[in-house]
Amino acid sequence: MSDAKPSGERFLNVRIHESSYVDDPVVIGEGTSIWHFCHILADVTIGRGCSIGQNVMIGPRVKVGDNCKVQNNVSLYEGVTLEDDVFCGPSCVFTNVINPRSAVSRKSEFKTTLVKRGATIGANATIVCGYTIGSYAFIAAGAVVTIDVPDFALMAGVPARRIGWMSHHGQRLDRNLLCPATKHRYREVAPDRLVAID
Repeated sequence: MSDAKPSGERFLNVRIHESSYVDDPVVIGEGTSIWHFCHILADVTIGRGCSIGQNVMIGPRVKVGDNCKVQNNVSLYEGVTLEDDVFCGPSCVFTNVINPRSAVSRKSEFKTTLVKRGATIGANATIVCGYTIGSYAFIAAGAVVTIDVPDFALMAGVPARRIGWMSHHGQRLDRNLLCPATKHRYREVAPDRLVAID
């Protein structure tokens, strides 16, 4: 992190590269790094231990949980909330209006998007606003999400459909719903509903 420098007295133990802008008021947790050419708008809260990659825009009024990784070229618009441990891959896209027109102001029509704890969004995926990405879900690179995503779901395609299940550890579950890395087991308790059983 030799390119980043401490942010002075404004934030405790936070590193913000000199090419980035942070508006007021903003809350940033300890141990977070904000890299080159970022803009953090007003009324944003970023948790502890986050990494905000190059050319990221967040806000206004966005909440990012602890230990999130937001890779290069991502914009988190008003209405987006990331819970703890969320990974946003490079150039993934969030929206906040479902029917934008340049000539029509729709700022009163912003829809919310919730990305729950531990979810992963792959590079160049698009998350259409108004939906929830479940805990530990995994959105494949290039997928376009147009529905609510269940916990642990592996989603791929355009539009995205569930093609399997993923473990807490980020491994695809086998036909017995066993994580190949940790050997933890899961059970499908209803259509599109998975729970960990050990």
